[in-house]
Amino acid sequence: MSALVEIILPVFLVIALGYLAVLRGFLSQSGIDGLMKFSQGFAIPLLLFRAISTLDLSQGFDPGLLVSYYSGSTISFAAGMLGAHFLFGRDWEDSVAIGFSAMFANSLLLGLAIMERAYGPASLVPNYAIIAIHAPFCYLLGITTMEFVRHSGGGMTRTAKSVGKAMFRNSLMLAIGLGFLVNFSGLHLPQAIASGFDLIVRAALPTALFALGGILTRYRPEGSVKVVLWVCLISLFLHPAITLFMSTQVFHLDQGQIRGAVLTASMAPGVNAFLFAGIYDRAKRVAATAVLAGTLFSVLSVSFWLHILGV
Repeated sequence: MSALVEIILPVFLVIALGYLAVLRGFLSQSGIDGLMKFSQGFAIPLLLFRAISTLDLSQGFDPGLLVSYYSGSTISFAAGMLGAHFLFGRDWEDSVAIGFSAMFANSLLLGLAIMERAYGPASLVPNYAIIAIHAPFCYLLGITTMEFVRHSGGGMTRTAKSVGKAMFRNSLMLAIGLGFLVNFSGLHLPQAIASGFDLIVRAALPTALFALGGILTRYRPEGSVKVVLWVCLISLFLHPAITLFMSTQVFHLDQGQIRGAVLTASMAPGVNAFLFAGIYDRAKRVAATAVLAGTLFSVLSVSFWLHILGV
């Protein structure tokens, strides 16, 4: 109960305040778009840049850590897709989009915020390593599978180029790339600049969580209930369970790495689940509802995983 009250509820309270601010008309949709643009396009990129530029790469990018997390992602994608097709009768294209929803955890906004509150800023090294390749891995797997089931000759190359350009024009990906560049080069920012960046970084997660709450007002619970529950079960329980098994029984990672990998894996589906569904115009209602429902359910599921991991 103490973990729920002291760690989880403050994070979800910020999300709820953003949701209520838009729902009750205190903040307009354009206002919440502005906050999201600031957080996603400016503050969080600076957060990632500062973190990765100073990250101990030999510690952070442990192969066992990444395989533990991404084997869970891959199995979750397969479980979501195959379950949607064989259990719920969705066609293969819908099923791929549903599998993507089950795979793509909200590793950035929720994952960083809850990990930091639970274990402190120094615990975030594994999270940053996972986040650095999260979007490229998930989109590559999702796009490749979708184009395979569509049998649209040449479509995969065209779509992959389109999404690749979009991802690598994205400020988050640019920030990660620049962070690696600074890290590899051994450069150090002048103290005045670093201090200015850090002032903005401190606003990144609270602003992003508040804006996420506002964005969630746009989603309505319209998808098939059984399919949405299937996605939530996979993303909130199967993914972290596989990651826990791999990190403890196969790779024997240290406690900090286990906590970072498992807690990140236990996050609700991220907004990218809806964006991927929108690219192909498939299972958009399921994806949108899974983001909303998964975020609500994770208030309890994250408490369970924090208990397993020890706080």
